[in-house]
Amino acid sequence: MADVIAGRQPVLEALKAERPINRLLVSQDSGRHSTLAEILHLAQSQRIPVDFVSRLALDQASGAAAHQGVLAYAGSKAYVTLDDLLAISRERKEQPLYCLLDGIEDPQNLGAILRTSNAAGVHGVVVRSRRAVGLTAAVSRASAGAIEYVPVARVSNIAYTMEALQRQNVWVVGIDGRGDVLYTEIDYTTPTAIVIGGEGQGVSDLVRRKCDTVARIPMRGDISSLNASVAAALVLYEAYRQRGW
Repeated sequence: MADVIAGRQPVLEALKAERPINRLLVSQDSGRHSTLAEILHLAQSQRIPVDFVSRLALDQASGAAAHQGVLAYAGSKAYVTLDDLLAISRERKEQPLYCLLDGIEDPQNLGAILRTSNAAGVHGVVVRSRRAVGLTAAVSRASAGAIEYVPVARVSNIAYTMEALQRQNVWVVGIDGRGDVLYTEIDYTTPTAIVIGGEGQGVSDLVRRKCDTVARIPMRGDISSLNASVAAALVLYEAYRQRGW
């Protein structure tokens, strides 16, 4: 498994080198030896999610590799910060346009959204650090190379990130079936962050409440919602159309 780093020393060295790490798994019965303590310290300082799991779960995740109670899921690309995304908009001398993903778990969906974001001129994508897919090799393949061109910020809390963007005068638009207006009625020529919900649940209630406005995609058929990447594509290309790029 190309995305997995197993063993205390390999994981420690990857953290020291600041290699992109999406998530750490640590055995619940691991002793608190110095190497593990250093791993946990570096993970905390780099804001990497750590899950304490059973040794059986680690055995299954590592396959044949000797994990020594520690396993890391490595990313295919380094993340940026929210400040980096704001700087990109300033450098391009364009009104900010971001796509915030509230819990996308399917690598195919994230890859497709990155591909559309690149094509539509989005300045950056924001993903959650927990209960969401990161920048894995599967996402890279699904993006057809777009992962190399679209900056991605990873945050612990989408709602707090929305508030930070709102303080920068960025209008936050949630896409949800309960929206008050159609997505085509929104003005995307102003600084805008578009929020797409995760598979199944959609936009969470807290995130929905914090949106400046919530828009819906009209549905005529028997299903209640679109695939997340399809919904993102429709809205991002409406923004592209309005901006006349």
